[in-house]
Amino acid sequence: MSAISSDVISSLRHGLIVSCQAPVDSPLHEPNVIAAIAEAAINKGAVGVRIDTPQHVAAVRQRLQTPIIGLWKQQIPGFNIYITPQFHHAAAIAEAGADIIAIDATLRDRPGGETITDLIARIHQELGKPVMADVDTLEAAIAAVAAGADVVGTTLYGYTTATQQQSPPGFDLLAQMVQQLKIPVLCEGGIASPAMARQALNLGAYAVVVGTAITGIDQQVQAYRAVFL
Repeated sequence: MSAISSDVISSLRHGLIVSCQAPVDSPLHEPNVIAAIAEAAINKGAVGVRIDTPQHVAAVRQRLQTPIIGLWKQQIPGFNIYITPQFHHAAAIAEAGADIIAIDATLRDRPGGETITDLIARIHQELGKPVMADVDTLEAAIAAVAAGADVVGTTLYGYTTATQQQSPPGFDLLAQMVQQLKIPVLCEGGIASPAMARQALNLGAYAVVVGTAITGIDQQVQAYRAVFL
């Protein structure tokens, strides 16, 4: 990877990355609103943001120069992977202004006959962007590193058939990945308090991604509302 790409990743070290996303049926699912949430996060000390869809990435890029981990969730019939599943999705995210491209790097089948090795290679060579591999298991993490991923995250722990009996955060998986991998490991998923973020850092996380606990107004209100029913 280029020195610029390395600088982007190193700027995340020991920092908070805020995932600024909203359900498609929420009033928050508006590019300018997502961009405002992202700007608020950066203003208060986050080192980067994680953003879904090209439109939202572009809106955030207009406001911020800090690192954007970009992705594009897509539901493709016959396939379970959904985080930037194909190269053309990655290309759209890169064009919108993302600094790092997040992809589903689980061991599940991929559409279009693409392999994770080919996908990562094309992102590196044609887009010039580093890749964050979102994984669910240690096996998937090891495979992602072998395929050329630059950063790996515990993002999909608890969200796949292989890990459906588990609940995030995947602290055990995080510890295993930190011990066995030679690239930065991000803890993402299920971090619900500053104390949990500190625990992730103590286990060796390179950085911590927090979403719902900070930006998930819809989910948080639903959870609180249940108390009153």
